[in-house]
Amino acid sequence: MIQTWRIDTSNQTLVLGAKNNRLPSVNYWGAPLPENENLEHLYKAHILDLTGGMLDENPDLSICPEVTRSFPGQAGLIIEAEGGRSVLPKFCLVHEKRLKNSLVLTYKDTNAGLTYQASFEIYKSCDVIATRASLEADKPLHLHWFAAPVVPASQAASKMIDFSGRWCGEFQEVESPWNAGIRARENRTGRTGHGHFPGLFVPEEGATNTKGNAFGFHYAWSGGHQMIAEELPDGRRQIQFGHASGTELLPAKNYKTAPLYLTYSSEGLNGCAKAFQRLVRNHLVKFPDPKIPRPVHYNCWEAVYFNHNLMELQEIATLAATLGAERFVLDDGWFGTRDNDTRALSEWVVDPRKYPDGLRPLIDHVHQLGMSFGIWFEPEMISPHSALYKENPHWALGETDQILGRNQKALNMALSEVRDYLYESISQILTDNIIDYIKWDHNRVLPIPDAQQTRGTYTLMDRLRESFPLIEIESCASGGGRADFGILERTQRVWLSDSNDALERARIQHGSALFLPSCVTGSHVGPRVCHTSGRIHDIRFRSWIAAQRHMGFEMDPRELTHEETEILTTVTSWWKAERSWLMSADILRLDCDDETVFAELHMAEDKNKFVVFANKIDTSRQIAPRPLRLCGLESDKIYHIDLVNREDVHELSRGEPLIKQSPIEASGQYFMLHGIMLPWSFPNQVWVLKGEIVQ
Repeated sequence: MIQTWRIDTSNQTLVLGAKNNRLPSVNYWGAPLPENENLEHLYKAHILDLTGGMLDENPDLSICPEVTRSFPGQAGLIIEAEGGRSVLPKFCLVHEKRLKNSLVLTYKDTNAGLTYQASFEIYKSCDVIATRASLEADKPLHLHWFAAPVVPASQAASKMIDFSGRWCGEFQEVESPWNAGIRARENRTGRTGHGHFPGLFVPEEGATNTKGNAFGFHYAWSGGHQMIAEELPDGRRQIQFGHASGTELLPAKNYKTAPLYLTYSSEGLNGCAKAFQRLVRNHLVKFPDPKIPRPVHYNCWEAVYFNHNLMELQEIATLAATLGAERFVLDDGWFGTRDNDTRALSEWVVDPRKYPDGLRPLIDHVHQLGMSFGIWFEPEMISPHSALYKENPHWALGETDQILGRNQKALNMALSEVRDYLYESISQILTDNIIDYIKWDHNRVLPIPDAQQTRGTYTLMDRLRESFPLIEIESCASGGGRADFGILERTQRVWLSDSNDALERARIQHGSALFLPSCVTGSHVGPRVCHTSGRIHDIRFRSWIAAQRHMGFEMDPRELTHEETEILTTVTSWWKAERSWLMSADILRLDCDDETVFAELHMAEDKNKFVVFANKIDTSRQIAPRPLRLCGLESDKIYHIDLVNREDVHELSRGEPLIKQSPIEASGQYFMLHGIMLPWSFPNQVWVLKGEIVQ
């Protein structure tokens, strides 16, 4: 007996098949199949041949590979009963529930007292399938590993792309060849992490940003996670994602994975990126009022650090508003006795030494300037040098002699009394003051990886959001250390990196575009001398890099010269004029023939207009720029393309490419196959092109 199921979005089909009520395998995943496709026939066509030295039947590469079915690779579930005895289930189908946009399959192992459930939710409008697994046991069990529903990887792929990084250098793409055996990457830091973002792409041979078949994965969990990519001896490949192994510290009867988001594209990595961006923008993130434009953001951290002075902050706020800022965020240092990073975390009361009349005088000044007001918290952390720690040292997570991070410990968010304390403390500040925005930071890795920590944080965030639904939250974790889709269900912005170095951010933003839309990705114009790299960049470069995402400033505006002020104000005004459509645009990465150019095309939802940002990050091997080929255009339409920042052309650009003198009008076919001849430039320059359909 064969059972089959199919799941369809606009641009992909996923087919499941099983025999004799066993757990199903993914028999097909790719471009849409005809509605009349014979799925039982596909199941049979998917069966591998046998030869010498093999079992008499190939074990199923199912959605949860089972040891008891003689599966030779990584099992999808590793559990133990009390006393350390391994539990080896053999699941059989007991129920299926099919709705318009979802499928839920339920399996049992009666002898082991286990129920396994796999769910598949369809997001047709953005071409994403969300999968999730849950486990229910009759008795408490120790869980070591539990994978979200497992899918095979294409055998037409020669490589996989996952992500590494560091503080101030997130979203670094890592290409690894497929080989026999396992590539396992595990993040045990207790947060999403700079070093291993929970995402993966499997492009088939020949695929690029703009063309070819590609498969995308994202595990939406803000704690530690593990990714396993395995090639079996028979050639089949599997992808597994789940919580980091062993992070369920206590035995339990119920476990569930986070959602694993899947997407297929026939348009290269950009098709996957577009799907993920739309998922975040249109389904996961909930803005308090979507009609309000994304405000130009000002954060005072790199202007004053811990040295808060009311008159100075009011002066800075005035200058920021003059530059075009619409939101002012008061960063670390406003509470307790917080004069440096060695003390006072968890003392969420206004420092009377710095603010003798409370925050109201600063907030009133900010509001009079027409800006909204935001404030910094780091709720999950505690300073050993604090009143709360002296009263409740047992509230800290981990051993008493643990290594500190930024001179602090983590609070145990699994404790309800900890969450209650934080809720009351934060609520008091939000109730006593008119606050529209929270920058929620997380500045150290956990001393032990514990899934309960993440669930506790989610619970606190959800409770605060329910009580204060009009307040936006930004997720910051030493920059981009917590920027996954799980946290974005509870926040409206991520601080992509602590680096305000425009050169670093060009790279970081380019990598993050595979997952994150502009509207949630904070990018700030930093100081002239970058505080994290020591590099000096021209205000034009800093401004245009920030204008490629949710724009903001994070420097002391008093350092700006008259010329710098004019340039920054001009770019900010341009961003404000275009943001109504830019913040809902799809970011498409261009295939650049010059490896020193990171270029993106931001396509409007109606596809009638776009902006190209061509970031030149280094000197080229050749003398003149190579043509920049666009993507995503309609080949038979005529486009009008103009150079937005023509005034930035340097005198050493002595030739006469047309775009230097006037707009270009040509077909989408021409721009995609031939490209645009840009002016010559020094490194660390951005060319900005705006295009529109004219006929």
